[in-house]
Amino acid sequence: MHSRRKFFEQIVTAGVLLGLKEASLVAAEDIYLERSLSGKPHAGKVLAAIQPHSDDVPLLSAGTVAKLIQEGYTGHLIRATNDDMGDAPGLGTPGSVGQHVLGNEKDNADVARALGLNRVFDLNYSNHRLSGIQQTELQCRLIFLFRLLKVDTVFCYDPWAHDEENPDHYVLGHCVEAACWMAGRPHDYPEQLAAGLQVHTVREKYYYARRPEITRVVDISGTVDKKVEANRMNRAKGPAGQKGSELKMDLAKRGQRLPLLDGDNLAADRAYIKEFILHRDRELGKKYGVEYAEAFHYIGTQPSRLDEYLRQNLVPIR
Repeated sequence: MHSRRKFFEQIVTAGVLLGLKEASLVAAEDIYLERSLSGKPHAGKVLAAIQPHSDDVPLLSAGTVAKLIQEGYTGHLIRATNDDMGDAPGLGTPGSVGQHVLGNEKDNADVARALGLNRVFDLNYSNHRLSGIQQTELQCRLIFLFRLLKVDTVFCYDPWAHDEENPDHYVLGHCVEAACWMAGRPHDYPEQLAAGLQVHTVREKYYYARRPEITRVVDISGTVDKKVEANRMNRAKGPAGQKGSELKMDLAKRGQRLPLLDGDNLAADRAYIKEFILHRDRELGKKYGVEYAEAFHYIGTQPSRLDEYLRQNLVPIR
């Protein structure tokens, strides 16, 4: 876990989050810029923010999740692992497995509250072990949740992303992709239908990644503060949490100060996250003329040729 933390800190120091180089920020010619919408145009729709670990959604998609919630979505948070390989908040050194699990469980619940998500589902697989599980079992659990919650839109790791080293990321991505369409098939797990659920296809996917194939950029300027808070909740792992106040105290012991971190500890943490953790979002936003942005491999449904033909050619019987 310390190597993971050190990895992030080195990247932040270099000014690039998660190993993404500037050239990878724009990877497709036809990129759609999704802007904020007024009112509640998405009222009645449901999203599931899905992550293997407690810091993945906060780092890579929290601004867009918060934006859609603000626009009327109901949302839920699904975490695949129990983060038992994560650190425990406040210990400074690796704690016990139980401390790791409890600390990250609390952080995960706080992330959901910060983003306005209704329910949290912890699937509790062991951290870094998803490649060894029965993937059909995980798919079945996801299908159950998609049908139960009537999920229209998912956020998760891109199952086809490049340069992905963590097996939890790509295994979960593949299971989510399979579950999205299988949830709409009556022949898959019909016992769930017998129990009262209904088939329900997930029609919209925002896939995030270390180096995504970008087809959609989302303006998160209006919800960037919620993204800051979601990252501040990750006290046990990840590059954010209380790093600002910790750095401030370390500098003070050496008789130094960083003006960026002036104010109380809360202000220092928020300033640190905005300046360093959201550096990538800020640079991407500049490319599209907005303050902050997130990048996704977006997949949505298109009307069938038959549907389009009927729309254009149906006439009433006289």
